[in-house]
Amino acid sequence: MKRLFRNFTFNPKNDILSGLTVALALVPEAVAFAFVAGIDPMVGLYGAFMMGIVTSMFGGRPGMISGATGAMAVVMVHMIQKGNEVGNALSAPIDNLGLQWLFITLLLVGAIQILAGVLRLGKFVRLIPHSVMMGFVNGLAIVIFLSQLGLFKERINGEYHWMGGSDLYIMLGLVGLTMAIMYFLPKLTKKLPAALVGIIVVASITIFGGLDVSTVGSFIREGGGNGLEGSLPTFQIQIFGLLDTLQGHWGLIISTAILLAAVGLIESLMTLNLIDDMTETRGSGNRECVAQGGANILNGLFGGMGGCAMIGQSIINVSSGGRGRLSGITAAIALLCFILFAAPLIEQIPIAALVGVMFMVVIGTFAWSSFRIINKIPLADAIVLITVSAVTVWQDLAIAVIVGVIMSALVFAWQNATKIRARKSIKEDGTKVYEIWGPLFFGSVQSFNSKFDPANDPDNVELDFLESRVSDHSGIEAIFALEKKYKDYGKQVKLVHLSPECKMLLHKASPDFEHMIVSSIDDPRYHVVTDLMDKEV
Repeated sequence: MKRLFRNFTFNPKNDILSGLTVALALVPEAVAFAFVAGIDPMVGLYGAFMMGIVTSMFGGRPGMISGATGAMAVVMVHMIQKGNEVGNALSAPIDNLGLQWLFITLLLVGAIQILAGVLRLGKFVRLIPHSVMMGFVNGLAIVIFLSQLGLFKERINGEYHWMGGSDLYIMLGLVGLTMAIMYFLPKLTKKLPAALVGIIVVASITIFGGLDVSTVGSFIREGGGNGLEGSLPTFQIQIFGLLDTLQGHWGLIISTAILLAAVGLIESLMTLNLIDDMTETRGSGNRECVAQGGANILNGLFGGMGGCAMIGQSIINVSSGGRGRLSGITAAIALLCFILFAAPLIEQIPIAALVGVMFMVVIGTFAWSSFRIINKIPLADAIVLITVSAVTVWQDLAIAVIVGVIMSALVFAWQNATKIRARKSIKEDGTKVYEIWGPLFFGSVQSFNSKFDPANDPDNVELDFLESRVSDHSGIEAIFALEKKYKDYGKQVKLVHLSPECKMLLHKASPDFEHMIVSSIDDPRYHVVTDLMDKEV
């Protein structure tokens, strides 16, 4: 309880100021992602508020910011479009049926994510290799940079064109000024969040200087929205009366829910890992899974877009000094206040100021050290790093991480498949001992089988697993097949120095292994580090 209270109170000034900065950056992001999903901007803003308030209060990583995200918006598009088509084709057409389907889907997304937390699946983010993490942050930085380039376009006769002439120079100048303030101000004082000061200074210049530039308000209206001003989210009771419209479409809803849940968890847990490294502290992945799930259920019930952790905004928050839960709570409440009370003022903030903030996030996010170490790390790790970066830009963050983990796992399996050894010795009673070294799993079975000579070995054989362990079903079958070969020659095989986990694995696979296992007081003890660490949280 004391630790929880400290997360809210240990640094209130920095948390509040940082939260206000993040709230300003959340507005165009939430609006833009709502446009990507094909829904009203207010749905994206409500989603950002509800995700932010729930995860800040109950999530597993103080200082991490959640909201509506592009990775999830891209997954939603097809289902929303299909729902709208179905709604328009009904004898009594239903407007925005796709949006109502989204709310129903978010209920399933939340349930899946909560289940992942209850089953303690969040700890598996600790198994992500460092090369995947570096590729992830590099790809992320590129994605954030590319996403900002679209803001250098202006709408002319209903079509978007790249800025030119004085409009472009003014935009670049304001972006550069924001970046300069963020770079030099911390060298003078760290009492004020540089990003917030940069936004205020640039906004003051454009408002009082009468500059005609793209603002948050013009950005919303050019995208088809009606403005920033709205009301409190309301309970979407009608979603439960629309279940009959899903007849024949449950497969689409369930598959979309599973994909959204997976994308949200992967992006959130990767963000948690990144913020852990930046702050040299440790969050709880399992707790974050449950909080994300609860927030998405709330979004489904109250008409929000849903979402997950926002990496760019989380980095802004931490870099601005926001380390406690109060920073995320402030950001969420400030965002709601913008919607309810300060819409006209917030709509005047120039997009250039927010672009400058995000460009500084890009510079701070990119792992520049990767250029220095690329020739010093193993070739396989270098390939994984580059591949993850490329896939992040080409597809999305979740797919990139999955690809990187699979590649790293295959490299690990291949390398360990050739490392299994069997040292041979003879005891005084004539028993031949094979001291196994290296993991026995699907990749090393063939090499393992080649170490033995059942036809010429003595009647008694021992397999010593002091420096090895049986890892999977393939390893179990390899031992069983080996014992059968010796048995066909009338010879006996015993297994010694098995770890408790290996014994349990063999017992569960077949009771026939019981007569082979010899227990001793010096049997090894193995522990899984992530399990022990999770128990401390």
